[in-house]
Formats: sequence, C-alpha cells, structure tokens
Amino acid sequence: MSKPIVAIVGRPNVGKSTLFNALAGEKISIVKDTPGVTRDRIYAESQWIDKTFTIIDTGGLEPKSTEVIPAKMQEQAEIAIDTADVILFMTDSKEGVTESDIAVADLLRRSKKPVLLVVNKVDNFEKHSADVYEFYSLGIGDPIPISAIGKTGIGDLLDEVVTYFPDDTQDDAIDDRPRIAVVGKPNVGKSSIINKILGEGRVIVSDIAGTTRDAIDTDVEWNGREYVFIDTAGLRRKSRIKEDLERYSIIRTVTALERSDVALLVIDAVEGITEQDAKIAGIAHERGKGILIVVNKWDAIEKNTKTTREYEDKIRQVLSYLPYAQIQYVSALTGQRIGKLFDMIDLIIQNQNLRVATGVLNEILMEAVALNQPPSDKGKRLKCYYMTQVSVKPPTFVLFVNNKDLAHFSYMRYLENKIREAFGFAGTSIRILIRERSEND
Repeated sequence: MSKPIVAIVGRPNVGKSTLFNALAGEKISIVKDTPGVTRDRIYAESQWIDKTFTIIDTGGLEPKSTEVIPAKMQEQAEIAIDTADVILFMTDSKEGVTESDIAVADLLRRSKKPVLLVVNKVDNFEKHSADVYEFYSLGIGDPIPISAIGKTGIGDLLDEVVTYFPDDTQDDAIDDRPRIAVVGKPNVGKSSIINKILGEGRVIVSDIAGTTRDAIDTDVEWNGREYVFIDTAGLRRKSRIKEDLERYSIIRTVTALERSDVALLVIDAVEGITEQDAKIAGIAHERGKGILIVVNKWDAIEKNTKTTREYEDKIRQVLSYLPYAQIQYVSALTGQRIGKLFDMIDLIIQNQNLRVATGVLNEILMEAVALNQPPSDKGKRLKCYYMTQVSVKPPTFVLFVNNKDLAHFSYMRYLENKIREAFGFAGTSIRILIRERSEND
C-alpha cells in the first residue's frame, strides 16, 4: 500500500526539524553501511496507531526582507503542496503571526490540500493561550498548539493528521498491477525510455496526471500484462541554487518510490554512475523496493569484449550495498534491449513476492550457523533459535535469538547472503528482523 506523505513547511527556526525528529524517532537512523543517503535527512517513516506514513521536512522558507514571498520561497512551498497528502504549516507562538506566515497561508489556503496549522513552542497552553488564538487570523483553521521540543500536543496533532489519509485498501485489493518508478538524475533519458516503450505499438490505456503528487502515471500493456509506470522525468523546476534542486529532486524521488514496487534507476552510460545515482539507489534500498539499474545511451559507448564486465564492476563498486540489484544496458534512442526491461521487471516482482517454507528456511539457518559460528561478547554467544518469513514486498524474515545485542551487523549480512545463495531473491532487498526470546520459551 502507498504510504501517505506528510510535509512540514514553515519559516526557519519555528521548530520544523525538532518536530521531524520527534515524529521520526529511532526510525530516522539508517544502516551503517548504506552510503548514498544524504546525511541531512529530509524524509523518514513514522507511525501513529495503525497508520504508517512518510514525513518530509521541506526546509526553511526564507523570504528576503524586501519581499513577502519571493520566487524561491514560492517554489519550495509549491513542491511541498505537490507531493503531500497532508501539510503541516508550522508557526512560532513566541514570534506571533509574521508577514511570511500570512503569505504562505494564502498560498496553502488556495491549494485545496489538507493543511493543519501547527503553533509550536507552546510550553504551557493556559499561560500562552492568547498567543495561540492570534493565529486564527491566518484563516487556515483551528491552530493546534504543540511543543516539539517538549513533545507535548503531538499526539493530538497526529490524531488529526491521520483523519486526512486516503483509504487505499479497496483500490490496492483491486489494482494489483506492478508499479514501476522511473527515477534518476535529470537528462539521463527517463522520458526517452518511457516514450520508447509507448512507441513500440503497445496498448496505452491512459495517461493520467497524478492527482496528489506531481508525477505522471502511465498505464502500459506489454505481452498481455498491465503495468503502471510512474515517471518522475519532467518534474524539474528551474533553480539557481543547486542544493535546493537536489533536495527537491530527492523529495520527488521519495514520493514516486512510495507508490512503486520496482525502481528503474536510469544511469547515463557516457557519464557513468555518480554520487547522486548512489543517493537515489540508497533511497530505493531503504524503502525495500525492487531495483533495476538501467544503463541508458549504451549505443554511445565504444565497446570491446570487456566493456560490459568493466562497466558492471564500476557499478557494483559504487553500489556495494546493492549486490542484488539487476543491471540492464539499453538505448532509448535505438530501442536496444528495451523489451528486456519487462522480463527483468517480472523477475523482480516474482522475487519480491517469493515465500519460503519455514522448514526449508530453518535448514538453511542451521547449516549457516554450523559453517560460521555466531559471534560472542564477554563470554556470551549469540544463539539463533528459529527463523520464519512474515511478509513479502520486500521478503521479510524474523530471527529469534537469545540476545539481539549480540546479533552483529556483519553476521546478519552473512545470514542474508546464505539465504540469497539458497533462494535467489534477485532484484529485491530482504529484511531480517531480530527478536529476543529465552531458551525456555
């Protein structure tokens, strides 16, 4: 199911990052050996009651002193509007309503998106209630007082947030078509690949502009099977500031990936794999998506018998944390191997939904433990009792152990490799969750 997007917008120093961290909690931490994910985390997964959602910190809206809402501020606010299902408009009770607040409120009021007015730094509502009531003048609705640093009022805020989440359960039950996000840097040929697919005489059911996010969903039928391609190409907005452009490219990538099963990461063969490619791949990996690396413009590369192997080695070196990712070399210009993308997508989808019988899985576990003894610390050794698969997309396993603190990352990686040796899982990440139990349980 697609996770709803909650965007936090507001001026600098109103407490957006503090609220972001409070909502993200421990989930903001990332696996140590997952490079490529920006250290300045602008997105994270959060949960309230039974609802899981993605939160995005859109950064500070910084109007110049001589302008109420300059182009840069408006652009950032518009992107937040485009990507979000719910917008949290944060203000500062201690500063009161500012001209910038009024300008952003006007923009959000006309957006027709759910907007919740959050008044931060209210440490004592009874004492500062008059300061909160001032924000009714923005015309956004009832202000919700919180203290992000004190973590008060956040529960009431989240109770309100989840009421605006779309109910996708019925749609998901009916629409089981594979959803493919075409992601990558600008100008690597994402649109060209989509256009080539559509120009091969296949049936296009419809072209529908995303109603809640700035992306294009294209329905495609290929060899009798229907797919939905989520095209993030053409989403670039002009920006004079490189950091802003990269920041919001990541936001668009996250929102597209949230709705997808498989990520097609398009790389320019001439330019080669870059740090930005690694960041995008890291996001897909974190979200547990199937990953197909598409090296476009392969026709522009001079080749010999070693070219493909050498190119793959470079990709594997940069994306060392993605050994399972599949690679395909194509040319959107000539159509070379475009059709093979669907064979690989089908393989990845199949592996994402693969279930392993518990008995067979534990045979592999016991064999792995026998070949490589679990780690120990201060006389205590990790004991692996039992493993079972609990879900798919991505395949997720629960491993029961005596002490999860002894379950070192390197040993978990070893067990993952053993599972892959036995069952494949090409193109998809797998997850191993650690649970403690006593020997007598």
